[in-house]
Amino acid sequence: MLKTRVITALVAVAVLLAALFYFPKWAWGGLTMLVVLAGCWEWSRLSGFALRGGLAFLSASVLLAALIFAVHLDVLRVSWLQRAYQAVFVTATLFWVVAAPLWLRFAWHPRRALVSGLAGWLVLFPAWIALLLLRDMSPMLLLSVMVIVWIADIAAYFAGRRFGKTRLAQSISPGKTWEGVVGGLIGVMIYFLLWFTALRYFGATWAYWLILYGSWLPFVFLLLGAVSVVGDLFESWMKRCAGVKDSSNLLPGHGGILDRIDALTSALPLAGLFVFVVSRYMPDA
Repeated sequence: MLKTRVITALVAVAVLLAALFYFPKWAWGGLTMLVVLAGCWEWSRLSGFALRGGLAFLSASVLLAALIFAVHLDVLRVSWLQRAYQAVFVTATLFWVVAAPLWLRFAWHPRRALVSGLAGWLVLFPAWIALLLLRDMSPMLLLSVMVIVWIADIAAYFAGRRFGKTRLAQSISPGKTWEGVVGGLIGVMIYFLLWFTALRYFGATWAYWLILYGSWLPFVFLLLGAVSVVGDLFESWMKRCAGVKDSSNLLPGHGGILDRIDALTSALPLAGLFVFVVSRYMPDA
């Protein structure tokens, strides 16, 4: 099992890095669209759709993904596109900062599969849009954001194993502790210091406007690290409601797509909103 897990992880990382830095725009969009649609399929299973309802949800997901893809490639031109992106990121941010924590706090289990399905769209599609837009700005920018989530997860795992005593959410994910969360955020801050120092030293052109507003960045990094925990817990709760251990078996040794991108789904839209606001509305950007 460990060998399978390691091989799958190495292949996934290699494909991600190759696609991130070398794929043309359409190929990156197509690859990530397949990932999102696989996530939609897994979400339909967690939502408990009947056969007909599941097919309708997946068909609608494909149509929505095709629409976003066409708009992103300028095949379909929309004059109010920037306002639409902003609205998507604001809505997703409100969901992850306000609605999802309350959902978890009150252990809400929707009785209608359609409600869970729509929540799945709010989980997956804003994150996908952020993947597309941040990569268009700079592959290094997108990678920097993704590393925040990975560092938070890895640091939380080791801090939790070493110091973990106080359970974070016993009924949802018994292995997570508050000590692990704190350790994860400390890891994020160490990463920020190294990342920001490297940017200033090497003078990365893609990040000049981020450096101008560097005083905000530690808080943004901490927020992204914290909200990644919410994304992880939210997917864990959906699996508990569905009575399954993994979202699927698509990734040998790792479970499903959602099991690997759950923390990214919550962090990416917030990063997209911050970058969107800074790059478009700050006077010096």
